[in-house]
Amino acid sequence: MSDTVELAITGMTCNHCVARTAKALEAVPGVDSVEVALEPGGAVITGRADAGVLIDAVKGAGYSAAAKS
Repeated sequence: MSDTVELAITGMTCNHCVARTAKALEAVPGVDSVEVALEPGGAVITGRADAGVLIDAVKGAGYSAAAKS
């Protein structure tokens, strides 16, 4: 069974940013799929990855992230 995590991401300004963020999230163990959107600035991740690890991956790519509630 997969979980879904939604993140609010700030700092992305172009499609290159979206691709970089998606690549960082896809590299997290347990991630099955990733959808990143420039507007409104967010991502939907499915799989078995911890939200904190996903946020750290986004930060490692150079952007800010927080879990949507």
